[in-house]
Amino acid sequence: MSSHSIYPYPKTRLQWLLGCVLALLLNGCTASIEDYAHTEPKFDLFQFFEGRSQAWGMVQDYKGQQVRRFNVELNGVITDNKLVLTEDFLFDDQTTQQRIWTITKQVDGRYLGTADDVVGEAVGYEKGNALHWQYTLAMDIDGTTYDIKFEDWMFYQDNNQLFNVAKMKKWGITVGSVTLFFQK
Repeated sequence: MSSHSIYPYPKTRLQWLLGCVLALLLNGCTASIEDYAHTEPKFDLFQFFEGRSQAWGMVQDYKGQQVRRFNVELNGVITDNKLVLTEDFLFDDQTTQQRIWTITKQVDGRYLGTADDVVGEAVGYEKGNALHWQYTLAMDIDGTTYDIKFEDWMFYQDNNQLFNVAKMKKWGITVGSVTLFFQK
């Protein structure tokens, strides 16, 4: 007699189904900005991005494969409760892109941001050494514009360094990620 089950497909399908359910449950379990409330050093978005800074990073597809690399030159100007942050991107294929953020600090500590390619308004919350930033970006991919949701987590390392990891989602499914390193 074989050591294999006489019903291999239902067991395999059941395992697959349970795996899918577990993946969906874990996908719903994300970090909260409150998890970082007591972390040090404290991050101040305006203070870090005032003046000139630079960044470099990569885009990965849903499989984790690197699909693009880039450098960014940034310049931030603060007036009252408003930061105008100009980002000049240079991609590995030598294409360029500019995004100009206008970010306003709210009385309740939230940040609201707009840019030409941001659909609606970006919303950010800062606690401890972290900033959780969420927005939808209108992205041109092969001549078609797609609205991709971004969920950025910025982690302040020290006066000169900041890490950023972002998930890119469409219809709730992760389609890619962006990793960025900022330096003052």
